[in-house]
Amino acid sequence: MSTFPVRRLDVAVPSVSDFRQSYEAAVPPVPEEELESLIRREACWREITGLIDSATPHGFMIFERNAAHPLFRRAGHQAVCFWYLMGNHTIAERMYRHDPRTMLYAPLRTVIWQDEAGAAWFSVDQPSTHFAGLGIPEVTEVGVELDRKLAALLDFLGTEVPDELLRS
Repeated sequence: MSTFPVRRLDVAVPSVSDFRQSYEAAVPPVPEEELESLIRREACWREITGLIDSATPHGFMIFERNAAHPLFRRAGHQAVCFWYLMGNHTIAERMYRHDPRTMLYAPLRTVIWQDEAGAAWFSVDQPSTHFAGLGIPEVTEVGVELDRKLAALLDFLGTEVPDELLRS
């Protein structure tokens, strides 16, 4: 297995609260009840992909979200930080079929945070750099597709789109 350096992308955003509101509107939560219902009744994969496709207007959903700063303020830190697990089951499956280790990097981890100077940021590790590290061309190809989907999401959200997402 070959290794590739992971590339972290930090994108300036107008404010934590404004960007977070736009991000959460564009990337809805996983429709857990509907998905669990399909799994319980052993629905076919086509039904599951139909649900996921209808729930992801920009190709991603939020699997989990949390605020890190309330806890870390107890230690004296002032930085604001919200972290997310963002992804898509049907895209992940296209990698999982080649190697279950892809779940090390799917869903994607993202953070919306504020630095000590008060600047707001959206940060994510570039998907293709994680998945290329597995050394499986089919998985790398899906990682590049995720780069493009992430670029489209950032463009929709009105932020700078890092060139790396368009050149992978």
